Amino acid sequence: MVTALGQSPPTPDNSTAASAAAIAGSKENPAAVNRGAKLFAANCGGCHGTNAKGGPGAPDLVRSVLVLDDEKGILIAPVLREGRPDQGMPKPNLTEPQIADIVAWLHVQTYAAGHRASYTFLDVVTGDAKKGQAYFSGAGKCSTCHSATGDLAGIGKKYEPFALQSRWLQPRSPRGATPSDSPRSAIKVTVTLPSGESVSGKLDHIDDFNVSLQDSAGEYHSFARDGVTPKVEVQDPLKAHRDLLAQYTDTDIHNVTAYLVTLK
Repeated sequence: MVTALGQSPPTPDNSTAASAAAIAGSKENPAAVNRGAKLFAANCGGCHGTNAKGGPGAPDLVRSVLVLDDEKGILIAPVLREGRPDQGMPKPNLTEPQIADIVAWLHVQTYAAGHRASYTFLDVVTGDAKKGQAYFSGAGKCSTCHSATGDLAGIGKKYEPFALQSRWLQPRSPRGATPSDSPRSAIKVTVTLPSGESVSGKLDHIDDFNVSLQDSAGEYHSFARDGVTPKVEVQDPLKAHRDLLAQYTDTDIHNVTAYLVTLK
């Protein structure tokens, strides 16, 4: 069965950003890909986005020459072992089996991107709406930020089911940023200097060595970072979505989608 790209995993217990067709085409082990999706989200998604399409200060790995040219992890694995400290990427704390799983998942992402036209998007409304509502208000904690009668009122009428599922799983920037990243205009940052002076505004760029922002007057500020100096506090309204992405089961995803579709 060919499922919606980016939504349905090869096993019923976990969610992964790869369809069964992409996994089969890439000839990667489905179990490894499923594990790799969660490992990537937990260890790399904060910078590269949980779908590996990049984020503030981090490149799009799906279109990376290193990933595209990789065979059996020869190019990717060394980076996952040692990081790239000179480019702001710290050394990950990963075992060799975990590295192999992430490599398998990345291979599927590049395969899926190169064969996008070959996928058929089927009906994703296969869940239980009542269970989805219970999860929304309970274990999922969605109702702590969202309301069926407030910001989500009529959302089931506004979007087709597949688009709706994509939006709540990976909220997108109106400017086309990666699904796992907040719109740049929504990410705020406060930089507090050793003197006690602080500057706040819209995040422009951040990595281990520099942070830049635009304040409310439109003035650009850039600061060099040396460890925890200056103090940098980032307020990302979509962080909760990224944190939860690795925790959803396939059942959770389809139940919540089935519930949101009823909000008309």
